[in-house]
Amino acid sequence: MNNVSTQEYDIAQLGAPVLRQPAAEVEDILADECQQLITTMLLAVSQAGGVGIAAPQIHHSKRIFIMCSKPNARYPDAPLMDPTAIINPEVVSYSKEKVKGWEGCLSVPSMRGLVPRHTAITVKYFDQQGNEQHKTFHDFVARIFQHELDHLNGLTFIDQLESTQDLISESEWYKQFAEG
Repeated sequence: MNNVSTQEYDIAQLGAPVLRQPAAEVEDILADECQQLITTMLLAVSQAGGVGIAAPQIHHSKRIFIMCSKPNARYPDAPLMDPTAIINPEVVSYSKEKVKGWEGCLSVPSMRGLVPRHTAITVKYFDQQGNEQHKTFHDFVARIFQHELDHLNGLTFIDQLESTQDLISESEWYKQFAEG
């Protein structure tokens, strides 16, 4: 069956049990099942207009996420990067410095939060071809990585807030903080 059903593009919403369970390691990156999941995730994040998506967000409890930073209405200063599959990720080291920044989530629509994140992280992961990668990410891309990694650990950005005072509706965020 080559057709991907629209069901697979449904984004799990806050409260869905899959978003609260730790995702399973990927055993065989080159298996058709894994490669098809990556393709589905790439299509889903593109369709949703996100800068990242984790497998649990499309109802698959696997340690895979896509990072695809690009400028958009919510993140006008985001750097442009090719969509990248991140498989079985680990953070090797974190910067001491943390900065609060606004985050939203495809699984928590209509809300944004001011979330503290490390400004730089050194990570290791496997790419879509099964090659181990070691990279250091900074600023917004480091934020995306940490946000998506949280999904693989059963967390959302809401769990990282220092206070509920740091939570705002997206419509109010646009009124107060969006440029233009």
